[in-house]
Amino acid sequence: MSELSVKHLLGIKYITTEDLHLIFETADHFKEVINRPIKKVPSLRDVTIANIFFENSTRTKLSFELAEKRLSADVVNFSAGSSSVKKGETLVDTVNNILSMKVDMIVMRHPDPGACVHLSHHVDASIINAGDGTHEHPTQALLDTYSLRKELGNVKGMNILIVGDIKHSRVALSNIFALQQLGANVGVCGPLTLIPKPIVELDVKVFSDLDKALAWCDVANMLRIQRERMDKSYFPSTREYVKHFGLDQQRLERLDKKITIMHPGPINRGVEISSEVADGDQNIILDQVENGVAVRMAVLYLLASKIEHYENNG
Repeated sequence: MSELSVKHLLGIKYITTEDLHLIFETADHFKEVINRPIKKVPSLRDVTIANIFFENSTRTKLSFELAEKRLSADVVNFSAGSSSVKKGETLVDTVNNILSMKVDMIVMRHPDPGACVHLSHHVDASIINAGDGTHEHPTQALLDTYSLRKELGNVKGMNILIVGDIKHSRVALSNIFALQQLGANVGVCGPLTLIPKPIVELDVKVFSDLDKALAWCDVANMLRIQRERMDKSYFPSTREYVKHFGLDQQRLERLDKKITIMHPGPINRGVEISSEVADGDQNIILDQVENGVAVRMAVLYLLASKIEHYENNG
């Protein structure tokens, strides 16, 4: 059986194109599983997984928990808000205390970029990055690209646009890495204050006019404004943002083609996307959510196989 080239999923930039295809093939298998009457398999019956979230999360945390339970893993949930981290304990000490309870894998979300990479140098368990600051969110990019493959058949040569708060988005960076590995052309669009200057080094097309960007693209992935990461205002007002960068039905109808609409959630209806578009037939938003469980099952299963391989050959 093929296996991943990595022991951890720290970011898309650390994995190969072969890894991407293996994850997608494995996700196809698990998508069949979760659409059966009995949605559970015993694949990770002897594996214990700790979900450690130092930031609030609804969708990602629920999706991982469901994926873990569908695979029959033992699941431990850890909330930093009520932990010894509040008393000054270090990240490594906190995680080592959890690992001493014989935990095999860690799914971690942390506000600091690079926290998962730092942790991987200090612990033996397999680590999955569920979002680290403004750095990466690899499983979101995996489920986004997987959903596009299901919708379009192939993303090679396609023009994929990411719209919104690129500066503070870990989803944008992971998506750029994944889409480019699969041969897609990537563009970004938003207020220039929310597009980091170094992004041009990633061979990404930059738009400041949404209508021109939509005319170029085959797919538009709409991101929310991440106000919780902002220490100042990056545009005059929400009303101004909606006028220039909000996607509504009128904008879509002005195009001479049909494009696919995506959103990683949570949606701010009436800001980056109107309710009409969010509920319309051109978006694959709920497909993304469903596919997220299958993709995360695939990642967990493949990384657990690596742990078993290391133990057997250790």
